[in-house]
Amino acid sequence: MRSEPQQNRRLSEIDAAFLYLERREIPLPIGGVFLFDGPVPFNDFVAGIESKLPLIPRYRQVVTPPPFNLGYPTWEDYPRFDIRRHIHHVNLPEPGSEIELEALAGKLFSQVMDRNKPLWEIHVVDGLSGGRGALIARIHHSLADGIAGAAILKIMFDAAPDAARPISNPGAQRVSGPAGEHPLVEALASAIHTSLKNMISAEAALLDFAQALLTDRMKSGLQTFLKLLPEWANSAQRLPFNRPCGGERKFCWTGIDFADVKAIRERLGGTVNDVVLAIVTRAVARYTKFHGQPIADRFVRIVCPVSVREEDQQSALGNRITFLPVVLPMGVTDPVELLHAVSDRMAVMKSIRAAELVAIAGAWLGAAPPAVQAMFWEGLPLLPLPLPLFNLICTNVPGSPTPLYAVGQQMIASYPQVPTGQELGIGIAAQSYNGSIYFGLTSDAQAAPDAWRLRDYIQGSFRDLRRAAGIGGPKRRAKKDARGEGHLTAAAS
Repeated sequence: MRSEPQQNRRLSEIDAAFLYLERREIPLPIGGVFLFDGPVPFNDFVAGIESKLPLIPRYRQVVTPPPFNLGYPTWEDYPRFDIRRHIHHVNLPEPGSEIELEALAGKLFSQVMDRNKPLWEIHVVDGLSGGRGALIARIHHSLADGIAGAAILKIMFDAAPDAARPISNPGAQRVSGPAGEHPLVEALASAIHTSLKNMISAEAALLDFAQALLTDRMKSGLQTFLKLLPEWANSAQRLPFNRPCGGERKFCWTGIDFADVKAIRERLGGTVNDVVLAIVTRAVARYTKFHGQPIADRFVRIVCPVSVREEDQQSALGNRITFLPVVLPMGVTDPVELLHAVSDRMAVMKSIRAAELVAIAGAWLGAAPPAVQAMFWEGLPLLPLPLPLFNLICTNVPGSPTPLYAVGQQMIASYPQVPTGQELGIGIAAQSYNGSIYFGLTSDAQAAPDAWRLRDYIQGSFRDLRRAAGIGGPKRRAKKDARGEGHLTAAAS
């Protein structure tokens, strides 16, 4: 395998920001919990991943900061790489429940990753009830975003139970950086080049945005957005989970039928993402009401990560994202009306190219010297804000539409994880996989100790919307958790 080009060795400004921002109170791994229909043989799994490492050479590299933060960090080969430091075996006391698996996942997602080794790890979990197996994967956000993470899953796992294993070539696993340049000189040159590139990109994007202002679609979108300005002004309020976060995380999950979601979209309009956001908004409203806060004339500010990847970059590591902010009404009690309200507001934000404005702002920040950016991101969590800029991050990533396998065992559920912190006590990730949409809820134990209620409200909101659309579905079975509360899961899950 050829060495990566020099520009791919150095982290982008977005990748570096996730390193600068991280601290004990804001651990920044992404990943997920993956359930299988049988136990995953540990030694065979380790051997299989090791044989695939030539396809992901970055998994053998460490982040190396430049002298004096004059440039962005780089990915460098780690000569002492040992895969056994990255894949661990965990036995739950049999029969292990999903509640115990959730607790284990929360403990792992609470940990800041060790930067003295490559920034990934997998825990292979045995002992689950029903003879199932599980994997808990963590990848640092500086290494991948949601789209790249989904692409990595297709490399880590197999498309068939008897897939052939790649032949490991230790010599091909090494990715050497370009030699001959002094690190200080290289960092300075890279900093200047990156700043100029981002400045040019920001100016070009501003020019393109200015030209778009002349189009009928943009004019119409701006007129509609002006009508929504009162909502934006009134929505800057703390919800029950918008409180200072500690370092301890909890993780819980649920799943819904993808065919029903598509049927709702076809009958009521909007997109799949609109349906997901309507479900989340209704669930947040119920959670807010449960905690004694009013929901009438109140809104939730949600930020949705948006991929800006080209078609040929879907599997490339690193972060290629911007963010789409949207304000959604919590006081709309009719599920159909709420879906239409969500769909209309999402359409407006897309028509005024709000995500591009965020990207332009990011490019202008990226034009600053890397040392200044490091100080900005490292100091950001220390800035007290009278009100939160937004309430919740909700990401929705497409996954594999067909089953995936690990050492012959079929994956039966894939629960994604998104990090959270600061005053964002809950983060929600959704991912489609093999006919279902799976939700993973990451919460801070201090700010939102009962995030499992929001998980249950997601199921209830989905049922309400399905019923309002006149759609049947698989019967749901209630099961008791360790708290004595019933929560609903799809029977197929």
